[in-house]
Amino acid sequence: MINELIKKRRSTRAFSSQSIDADTLMSLFEASRWAASSMNEQPWRFVYRLKDDNPQEFDELFSTLMDGNKSWAGSAPLLIAVLAKTHFAYKDRPNRHYMYDTGQAVATMLVQLTDMGLVAHQMGGFHIDQAKEILSVDDDYEIAVIIAVGYPGDINTLPDDLKKRESGPRKRNELNDFVFKNRLN
Repeated sequence: MINELIKKRRSTRAFSSQSIDADTLMSLFEASRWAASSMNEQPWRFVYRLKDDNPQEFDELFSTLMDGNKSWAGSAPLLIAVLAKTHFAYKDRPNRHYMYDTGQAVATMLVQLTDMGLVAHQMGGFHIDQAKEILSVDDDYEIAVIIAVGYPGDINTLPDDLKKRESGPRKRNELNDFVFKNRLN
């Protein structure tokens, strides 16, 4: 049996206009703080933009998204850019686990926000160079994803193609598609 929060989590595209308060926002980052990481490096960094705080800065980050994501992500009250530091602080050695560790921090955040009644959608579709410039990200970091976060909204506000995807059943691979004993295949 698995935790119901894991099964409940969904990459939602419909967000309400309800704001996210500071305590709620910080609890998401606090949850990420407790994720495991190689050598306890904790290579993740989060740069967030709240629509209500500064619409111009929110729109600036929003402008880096690919058109397919722009059709729905603008309704979210919060965008979070997830950064990953590529080298260990100790002796500046490459950290080959930086994306894995950062993914664990995001997964922990997703469980927390699901428990709090929030929804999120992670996006890889954004203009990386533009986002790096806007967020002042140097070459020590890579931007992994941008996450749209908010409270659940009405799917009827979405374009028809997304409405259908949003209301359809979730498709998950069967265990035997990705779990192997002793050897792959």
